[in-house]
Amino acid sequence: MGVDHAELGRRLRSRRAALGRTVASVATDAALSVPYVANLENGRGNPTLAALDRLAEALGTRLVLTFADLGTAAGADAGTDSGTGEAVPAAPPSLVEFARTRRFRSAAGSLAALLGEEDRVVRAKLVAALTAVAGPLDRDLHEGDWQRLLDAIVLILGHPSS
Repeated sequence: MGVDHAELGRRLRSRRAALGRTVASVATDAALSVPYVANLENGRGNPTLAALDRLAEALGTRLVLTFADLGTAAGADAGTDSGTGEAVPAAPPSLVEFARTRRFRSAAGSLAALLGEEDRVVRAKLVAALTAVAGPLDRDLHEGDWQRLLDAIVLILGHPSS
């Protein structure tokens, strides 16, 4: 079985709605047209991996692709790590908002240049790391909290101790 377009559409709409976002704002952030995103949410269309990757980033998530043997379950949940199969928590809405700020993008860009990696890859890694760090804290974090955590991660990754 191939991609379940109806399920993909439900997941896209659900994530967007949970973030309180409009189709237009997500489409703009993903550099896609509003009708294209609306069609995907309605289970129509055949999106490219590049479009899905941009949508995932615009929604503060990451695209996970899993190949499964024929006859097995239809692959991993969107909330699982393709390498380990373990659950990956969704980024909190306050982190999704923080990840759109100039400060976050600047720090991620500097770190990407230092590490020799693509900006979008480093941004996704930072969001995943911040999500993992925040999970056990058991409280809502605000922009200042996210900034302090980001500063600590950048300090550690950008200036490893000998």
